[in-house]
Amino acid sequence: MLNRRAALVGLAAITAARPAAAEIFPNHTVTIIVPYTAGGPIDTLARMIAQEAAADLHQPVIVEDRPGGAGIIGANTVAHADPDGHTLVLGTNQTHATNQILIKNCPYDAVKDFAPVAGVAGMPHVLVVRKGLAAANLADFVTMAKANPGKLTYGSTGIGSGAHLATELFKIKAGVDILHVPFNGLSPMTTELLAERIDLSIAPLPGLIGQLIAAEKITALGVARARRAPQLPSVPTIAEGGVPGVEADAWSALFAPAGTPASTVDRLYQAVAAALSKNAIRSNLAAQGILVELKTPAELAAMLPIEVEKWAAVVKAANITVE
Repeated sequence: MLNRRAALVGLAAITAARPAAAEIFPNHTVTIIVPYTAGGPIDTLARMIAQEAAADLHQPVIVEDRPGGAGIIGANTVAHADPDGHTLVLGTNQTHATNQILIKNCPYDAVKDFAPVAGVAGMPHVLVVRKGLAAANLADFVTMAKANPGKLTYGSTGIGSGAHLATELFKIKAGVDILHVPFNGLSPMTTELLAERIDLSIAPLPGLIGQLIAAEKITALGVARARRAPQLPSVPTIAEGGVPGVEADAWSALFAPAGTPASTVDRLYQAVAAALSKNAIRSNLAAQGILVELKTPAELAAMLPIEVEKWAAVVKAANITVE
């Protein structure tokens, strides 16, 4: 009788342990959704993280591109996914700050519907002007703009784009009036800047803009960030040029659905931190102009509402609407 009772107790203990074992994270494939097209910087970043994190998590980590709707489709998929840590989104300042403000009836709340996992990287933006503009530095440009209200023009990659919002922020802080000329992407905007049919833009430094600066086909007057960009150590920040408060780095961060257990979020953060500590990844990203800027879940959670509030103020002041 005693042996039978002991056996039953042992069986009960094993049975009770099974649910806990099933909750071990991760217990199947982890998917990182990229809300943009394949081959872009966010997709590249996600694939680098996925490759390293898979070995750390001992489960496959795959990347799935779900572009569309200014990143809304991919972000919304994760906002409504099971909160078990197996479905993540590599979001950006667009998906998790400006969409909240610009997109009418945005189907998710960037702050409430996600569990921040890790801040990942930043992409510097730089204020560039056409080669023939007679402004040796940012102070000269501001003086010129104030003397010619509404006559200078700036290009952006579209209404509500990072370049649009960043330059409107600059206008507010500098107290200048510059005419907005939106384009359908970076390439046509750059063509007009090279042809000197527009005067300036605040554009992402990596890629084409960086190449044109290096070739001295356009002039960089200031970087829109708190610190100088490693790629342009001799170019001052816009604050150093006399206009403080124009920080407009693009950023990317990893998010899980709201309600994901804290232990799961911490496990994911540790895997991301380990991946981004690898010299090969850091040097590869640096070569593309992307800076590793690791943030903890708490730091990312604290940053999000500040970002939303900051850009909401710009949108309101500039009366920006997106149809």
